[in-house]
Amino acid sequence: MFQKVFRLAGVVVVFVFLFTMQPVGCGIAGELQADEPNATPKNWAIAERIDVSPVWSGHRVGFCLLSDGDRQYAAYYDADRNLVVASRLLDSDQWEYKVLPTKIGWDSHNYVTMVVDGAGNLHVSGNMHCVPLIYFRTTKPGDISTLAQFKSMVGTEESRCTYPRFVFDADRRLLYTYRDGSSGNGSQIWNVYDEKTETWSRLLDTPLFDGRGLMNAYFVGPERDADGVFHVCWVWRDTPDCSTNHDLSYARSRDLVHWEKSDGTPLKLPITLETGDVVDPVPAKGGIINGNTKIGFDADGRVILSYHKYDENGHTQIYNARLEEGGWKIYQTSDWDYRWEFSGGGTIGFSVGVGPVSLDENGNLVQSFSNPKNGSGNWVLDPETLKVVGRAPASAHMPREIGQRISDHPLIQVRTTGDIGPRYSDAAAEGPDDVRYLLRWEALPSNRDRPFEGEIPAPSMLRLYKLVLE
Repeated sequence: MFQKVFRLAGVVVVFVFLFTMQPVGCGIAGELQADEPNATPKNWAIAERIDVSPVWSGHRVGFCLLSDGDRQYAAYYDADRNLVVASRLLDSDQWEYKVLPTKIGWDSHNYVTMVVDGAGNLHVSGNMHCVPLIYFRTTKPGDISTLAQFKSMVGTEESRCTYPRFVFDADRRLLYTYRDGSSGNGSQIWNVYDEKTETWSRLLDTPLFDGRGLMNAYFVGPERDADGVFHVCWVWRDTPDCSTNHDLSYARSRDLVHWEKSDGTPLKLPITLETGDVVDPVPAKGGIINGNTKIGFDADGRVILSYHKYDENGHTQIYNARLEEGGWKIYQTSDWDYRWEFSGGGTIGFSVGVGPVSLDENGNLVQSFSNPKNGSGNWVLDPETLKVVGRAPASAHMPREIGQRISDHPLIQVRTTGDIGPRYSDAAAEGPDDVRYLLRWEALPSNRDRPFEGEIPAPSMLRLYKLVLE
């Protein structure tokens, strides 16, 4: 994943270009650390800007941008809160539109995501938080006017759906996973799509995770390593109160059907707290939260799980757990005197940001971070101790225009999302590194999934940017 945090003209912006199997969403705000004195980063320049549509600005919710071959799709909530899919050819600035029969309320969980299958049909899902399945598919490849709603995939466990994700397995079969149930009481369902019959069936005859009515798993991944192994990690959560997250856990698989622990012990499904591979037994109210667990790898391909929890003094610290010979070894990477206290239900704003450990273009082990007291940026980590040994400069600057607010509403924030096409398309993944697409719009922050009191800003313009590296 390529992620950079910038502060432009007083506006916090997060640019996220996703090359992983994660659903698209909005980023976490932070500050740009100053570049190293001798750094000479390149600049992204605007090659094209194309207006898409006025969009809902009343609260934060994730939109989606997907490029597939010579066609590009954008999914968003319009000024009237309708879910809309727009489509264009890459050599055209004219969009086609399809308004879908679902409207968003005030819930920031209700992002939208898309995928194109091997036959060229577009699949769209979103606007779901403990509601019946919301899913659409074209009946003619590349033609969004044929998007049709399918109110069922397999017919069971589809009445309380949340967190839709499309994933391709090692054989390029299209999978769809979602949580069935509620926060603190849910299980993870996986379906597989048959392109010949255009039908869905269960990939697994049991949920991947099951909290047995006592908890549910918030998972990240699957992330595939250089050897073709898929990795997932998760935290368990007991109630809708986000402070009740606990027990960082892990599993891996080559086919997303047969799973094992880090030591190779097969896992019987569904995975429960008692049977899973607990990496760090962080207790409830111990400072770990769903959404801030990340999967990365070091230069030797060893998996690293990144997260935060409270240290012995009650301060929030970033930790990295690496799978080494003999098992998991946990390293404290930050040394902060800051505590992020969080609790309650609904969508919350994150005060701490943590990125996955990865290698930069110079072979350094790097990790992004942010908190209000210590700022933000990118650490360089010692490859043995995973301690901070320096700061990595920004590799490229974004155009100032993207971060400049247009609305004069005092609470408005700039939102961006990158093109998720490369995570699905082998051809796109091999495309030029000096070209990026992103969507930009403005919206109020999340408000615990409740209506805002006070003035709601006018709809903002959703704009597509094509960026080239100078």
